[in-house]
Amino acid sequence: MKTNSKQLITVLLFVLITSFATAIPTSITAFIKVDQFGYKTTAQKIAVISDPQTGYNAALFFAPGTSYEVREWFTDAVVFTGNITTWNSGATHAQSGDKVFWFDFSSVVNPGSYYVYDPTNAVASYRFEINDCVYNNVLKTAMRMFYYQRCGLAKQYPFVDTGYVDGASHLGAQQDLDCRLYSSPSPANSKNLSGGWYDAGDYNKYVNFTWGTLCDMLLAYEENPTVWSDEYNLPESANGIPDILDETKYELDWLLKMQNSNGSLLSVVGGGEASPPSADVTARRYGPANTSATLTGASVFALAAIQYNAIGQTAYAATLQTAALNAWTWADANPAVTFYNTGVIAAGEQELDAYQLSCRKFAAAVYLYALTGNATYKAYVDANYTQVHLLQWTFAYPFEGCEQDALLYYAGLPGATTSVKNAIRTAYTASLKTNNADNLPAYTNSTDAYRAYLANNNYTWNSNQTKSKQANMFLAMNRYNLDATNANNYTNAASGFVHYFHGVNPNSKTYLSNMSKWGAENSVTSFYHSWFHDGSALWDEVGVSTYGPAPGFIPGGVNPSYDWDACCPSGCGSAGNNALCLAESLDPPKNQPIQKSYKDFNTSWPINSWTISEAGIYTQASYVRMLSKFATAPCTPPTSTNSKLKPVGLIQTIYPQPAEDNVLIKFYGHENATVVIEVLDITGKLVITVNKNISADAVVDLDLNGLSAGVYFLKVNAKEVTEVKKIVLE
Repeated sequence: MKTNSKQLITVLLFVLITSFATAIPTSITAFIKVDQFGYKTTAQKIAVISDPQTGYNAALFFAPGTSYEVREWFTDAVVFTGNITTWNSGATHAQSGDKVFWFDFSSVVNPGSYYVYDPTNAVASYRFEINDCVYNNVLKTAMRMFYYQRCGLAKQYPFVDTGYVDGASHLGAQQDLDCRLYSSPSPANSKNLSGGWYDAGDYNKYVNFTWGTLCDMLLAYEENPTVWSDEYNLPESANGIPDILDETKYELDWLLKMQNSNGSLLSVVGGGEASPPSADVTARRYGPANTSATLTGASVFALAAIQYNAIGQTAYAATLQTAALNAWTWADANPAVTFYNTGVIAAGEQELDAYQLSCRKFAAAVYLYALTGNATYKAYVDANYTQVHLLQWTFAYPFEGCEQDALLYYAGLPGATTSVKNAIRTAYTASLKTNNADNLPAYTNSTDAYRAYLANNNYTWNSNQTKSKQANMFLAMNRYNLDATNANNYTNAASGFVHYFHGVNPNSKTYLSNMSKWGAENSVTSFYHSWFHDGSALWDEVGVSTYGPAPGFIPGGVNPSYDWDACCPSGCGSAGNNALCLAESLDPPKNQPIQKSYKDFNTSWPINSWTISEAGIYTQASYVRMLSKFATAPCTPPTSTNSKLKPVGLIQTIYPQPAEDNVLIKFYGHENATVVIEVLDITGKLVITVNKNISADAVVDLDLNGLSAGVYFLKVNAKEVTEVKKIVLE
């Protein structure tokens, strides 16, 4: 008997409905924490389940069942069942205030879309993917933060979505094309200091603060060059140069402008704030040259020259090498020229102390030796390596990531002095492997219930950068083959920090902004930034303002030292200012366990949200370097889901899931097709029907207002193909 398409869909819906009737989760809970993007196929996969005891969510009791399941997202088929384990015999984890359980489902390796399910409570985790390409688009989106941070360049479609189009910033009167010296802003002191990246949530540009950023970016390329493609949707894309080096060049070109003819580097450019950046008309000022900025330049110019030589960009590499040599020469002859900018230009103090200054010079010598082979730089390294804290203290820790990178880089060079190389490798290995409880022992001893350990005193301002730095320390052990026996442990330890960023934390928060389109249902909704500022009708908050902030920005992270300004609650100068102190609920981030000391907010003075939620290029670069080790290249993502009932060829993704008022449906390439979209409830009753004309890679915004929370079926028909998918509405 011949079955027509209508009968087939009826049968499909009947099968779906009857199979989901007892299996489908009635709700998604934040107490089951997974990486909201997903996991690579053979990776360690451990969901963390929480029962809050203290902190802002302590009243939300959750008693997990003993047996958990992994289920396919579209069919609800059970693919794995196992028991959860109790962390630390049921003790409350002090850093989070939670009792915690782990569910290991590492044996699930087939590519597809899944969720973790608690049959006892009939609740599920957020959706996640398993495939070897799962982080590639996340990495690309995180990298594009630097494009949004470009100063002096118009943000244009198609390089940004239309909601973030903006003109070139800081090119007006006495701005970056005509930047004036802070102490004597006459035309005679004008310089073209255009370009570069905004440092963070303001529009200042600091030479010294770009040291860690550029070291992480340049080493990220060197350590895993095949993962970096030339298709990141930048103006420079498809030019034959990996886009990470195109993006890095934008900052390096600015640093070259900051270099004087005598080799010294100016210290800082600052001034102004507005939304969007092109609206800022404030005059800009620069700070004078100093030794620390010049040594920063010598270091990053030399390291960059190595990378651009490696890709055949020899002319640019030669320019960088000359700049590095000239900077070294000036700094060596002028070892103590300082400039303290606090209260003069920009917000953050850029000057370094004596130890930090010595480390910049040491790193410059390492990279200059690697670049030139000149024995003068090698002799300097050999004479000064014991002054770096790793050798002084035999203690590796994440606040000296760049310093430790320079030591390890030297130890990896063929011409390194053997005794020096061995001393560096021995000190680093001992500290990572056994001699520091914060490092590998924290992983093997399961010290952190959320599997991304930092000591209490290391949770400070910008803890997200510290988290990435710690992961990069573990990954360096494998990069330099320092302890092959524990290679898997170092990889798994680092992956815990990746998952922490992606939702495996007490707040179930993916610490990247506006990422529902990429699969993170609970990502950052707002963060401190002059462009995406509090109260902006366009860019303030996801789901409240028209667009929300741009995607992929990483906030500073949890900060147990957060407090409002000292003038609060009653000394801020006026009744109106005092009222600002009480305008927001500050619990959280105040009065919380360490890992719950976080909030998505962007309120300026006197609430001072920047100490928690400000994004910075250095935070971003550390994360990008970490994540790049878990990306895959070349990589072809699966072309179909794990649903046996899914006809192939229409829907590429549906997001967010679960949804609230709407879902976005992204289709595979179909030129000028008419799509019939229907939504049916769990009984099969038609509740929505719309017709849409789509083109290749179209995205349809489907309004779900008026529907109650629950499970629905999305049926689409185009070009004689019909497809049925499950959607969840909160």
